[in-house]
Amino acid sequence: MKLTADTQYVKSIRLDTRKITSYDDFPLNLPVVHHLQQPFDFHPNITYIVGENGMGKSTLLEGIAICLGFNAEGGTLNFNFSSFDSHSDLHEYLRIGKGGYRPEDSFFFRAETFYNVATNIEELDREPAYGRRIIDSFGGKSLHEQSHGESFFAAFTHRFQGNGLYILDEPEAALSPLRQLSMLARIHELVENGSQFIISTHSPILMAYPNAKILQLTETGMEEVRLEETDHYQLTKQFFNDRDRLLHHLLNKEQE
Repeated sequence: MKLTADTQYVKSIRLDTRKITSYDDFPLNLPVVHHLQQPFDFHPNITYIVGENGMGKSTLLEGIAICLGFNAEGGTLNFNFSSFDSHSDLHEYLRIGKGGYRPEDSFFFRAETFYNVATNIEELDREPAYGRRIIDSFGGKSLHEQSHGESFFAAFTHRFQGNGLYILDEPEAALSPLRQLSMLARIHELVENGSQFIISTHSPILMAYPNAKILQLTETGMEEVRLEETDHYQLTKQFFNDRDRLLHHLLNKEQE
C-alpha cells in the first residue's frame, strides 16, 4: 500500500539553531544549511534533493541518515564500520520529524562508499555464523565480483524488500540510462509496496517519477520545483536541442 502523509516514516527536517554559535566553518557554511532554519516536509513517497556540486546535497543526506541511526558509509541500521572517519557533524544540528509508523526495512545507499559496504559484507560473512550469509540478501553473488553498476542494482533489486525507508545518494553514478529507467521501475514497485525514498541525484531520468517532490538547492535558496524547472533538465534539453551551437561555443572558447 502506497504511503500517505498520515503513514509516512519521515515527515520533516529542520535545523536546531540553538546549538549553533557560528556559520563560518564546514558543514554549517554550506548553502543548504542556511536554508534549513525553516523546516521542510518530505513527500510520503519520494523526495528528490538536487542542485549543483558544492551545495551540500550529500552532506545533508549523510546528516539525515546518521540522525536516523544509519552508519555514515551506508548499509542497513545494523551496519557499524568505518573505513575512514570523514563524515561531518551536521547530524548534531538536525532535528528529524518522524511519523507514527516505523519501516520494516531500511537502507542508506551511498554511491561514493558502496565499495566499502561490499567489503564489510565479505568480512562479516567470513566470520563463523549460524544464520544465512549477508550476501544472500543481495542476490548471493559477491558484490566485488560484479561490475559497479551490477552491484548497485543487486542492492536495489534484492536487498530493498519494501515497506522500507531508503535514502539514496547519487544512485545513478554507475548506472547507464537504460539501467536508470529500470531503477525508476524498481522504485515504483517499492513505492507501491509502502516505501519512502529520499534521493540526491543529478539524473533528470531519476527525477522524472510522477508526483514526487523535487527540492532544488542553489546559492540563493532552496525551493520546490517541477522537473522541467531544474537546472539539470534545462541544460540537458538545451544540449540536445541545439547541440552543434553549444559545442561550437564550448570547443572554440579560446578562438573567440
